[in-house]
Amino acid sequence: MTTTAASSSSHHLSPAFPGRAPWGTASKLRAWQQRAMEKYLQEQPRDFLAVATPGAGKTTFALTLASWLLHHHVVQQVTVVAPTEHLKKQWAEAAARIGIKLDPEYSAGPLSKEYDGVAVTYAGVGVRPMLHRNRSEQRKTLVILDEIHHAGDSKSWGEACLEAFEPAARRLALTGTPFRSDTNPIPFVTYEEGQDGIRRSAADYTYGYGSALADGVVRPVIFLSYSGNMRWRTKAGDEIAARLGEPMTKDAISQAWRTALDPRGDWMPSVLRAADQRLTEVRKAIPDAGALVIASDQESARAYAKLIREITGSGATLVLSDDAGASKRIDEFSQSTDRWMVAVRMVSEGVDVPRLAVGVYATTISTPLFFAQAVGRFVRSRRRGETASVFLPTVPDLLGFANEMERERDHVLDKPKKDGGEEDPYAESEKEMDEANREQDEDTGEQDMLPFEALESDAVFDRVMYNGAEFGMQAHPGSEEEQDYLGIPGLLEPDQVQLLLQKRQAKQIAHSRKKPDTEADLLEMPAERRPVVSHKELMELRRQLNTMVGAYVHQSGKPHGVIHTELRRVCGGPPSAEATAGQLRQRIAKVQEWATRMK
Repeated sequence: MTTTAASSSSHHLSPAFPGRAPWGTASKLRAWQQRAMEKYLQEQPRDFLAVATPGAGKTTFALTLASWLLHHHVVQQVTVVAPTEHLKKQWAEAAARIGIKLDPEYSAGPLSKEYDGVAVTYAGVGVRPMLHRNRSEQRKTLVILDEIHHAGDSKSWGEACLEAFEPAARRLALTGTPFRSDTNPIPFVTYEEGQDGIRRSAADYTYGYGSALADGVVRPVIFLSYSGNMRWRTKAGDEIAARLGEPMTKDAISQAWRTALDPRGDWMPSVLRAADQRLTEVRKAIPDAGALVIASDQESARAYAKLIREITGSGATLVLSDDAGASKRIDEFSQSTDRWMVAVRMVSEGVDVPRLAVGVYATTISTPLFFAQAVGRFVRSRRRGETASVFLPTVPDLLGFANEMERERDHVLDKPKKDGGEEDPYAESEKEMDEANREQDEDTGEQDMLPFEALESDAVFDRVMYNGAEFGMQAHPGSEEEQDYLGIPGLLEPDQVQLLLQKRQAKQIAHSRKKPDTEADLLEMPAERRPVVSHKELMELRRQLNTMVGAYVHQSGKPHGVIHTELRRVCGGPPSAEATAGQLRQRIAKVQEWATRMK
């Protein structure tokens, strides 16, 4: 088909199709949706992978295309496959608004003639692949595979999708996060080998966050990170104190992070209070703006909801599992003007609550996939100038993801070869995603097996991240410095956000310089002077210390263990495996001093 024919495709859409824009007010498709349509209609491929950032309008694009294919008798029916029960119902509702009737309750047997197709889940296809294969063989079918990376969640799901939809006339795959942490191939996705010999997924059309932000399709995201002092007891009975955000081992970071998220400490109440203040400011410009806490498990979610009631005087909508009641609560919250929702699973991706503008990332999942899905809940723009604010603990992985919002990733089918001991940053994603998606309605006894016990925590406002840059100086909750950032207007253009943050930081630094030394807060340091030391750099410091200790062993005749114990006694701090970068450097300097004296 020619480009001219593609451009005039709007004249051939079903008359029932209203405005072809997400909220039915525009007279044409968004520019990216039109370009993707033109590419599809020109090439007429059997398989097409469209990657578009969360909030960009993948559903509108897919249903526009479905309407065209039905109208031109290229296909006779539509099957939508979605990750969750809630999403398949959401698809059916969206399709109904444009005159395509999908049955979201279909399970077996002949489909009523009033329907144009069905909406099912990947799990449902996994249970009865032959049912869907028979349907695809009997009539020319368009299969829309929503968030297709889920088809690789398990070998059985992937095989079932291949079995069920191999005969389909057309297959349209959609995703906002086209990368997985494992090497399970995604069905109906093309992989191309790069110069490095590694196969990566190849999209037919890509519309990333950076492009969507420039077009005003999504909101700019302001990340506000909070540090603080944490204290916990290990399984061995040792008490450890550390500052969230300081260089530590991977295990220590994990335990400090979990200590921060413990609802019995002071960190979570302080951050929820700050997020609620931010929500109040945003609602001055966006009156119905809502906030969401993404929790790790149901027990924590209930505790956070209780804290929100204590802080605000109003209850929060609690979404605990993927059941019909939870789906209804999300819909009710979406239509209301209530301030807060707390959820464990239901809103990690695809669930459309456009009024969500403030988020608290209160889960220990540290995968780029989950982070992108979570932040995607807040970026859907309804009008120009809306901003999103996401509150984070100061954890290196999360700060890295926040600073890479515009980075586009593909699914890597082959594991990169490890070089020099460097760890694959996505290696643990599969396990963490399983943990995140596992329902915890019952006491599994795992609580008694935790490797640590959270003792106490406090919060410190750490930094603001926006558009890859960092702003702010550390400040205590409730301070004038923190209020400066919480009070940023909720309706700003992206360049105005950047300018305002620069002004706030300049004011904060100038104010700090006027303080007498006796009043200066030792925490105060501009964000750009507080780099996060990576796990790789920590490994190098530990290697350097062990090398120095090994050399001193030969010089002094003392065993390794004796020297390490003496270093801890003189310099203080925990064992090397849990020491911060500063503590390791101090021990390196001390052992160098000892070695020099002996020469």
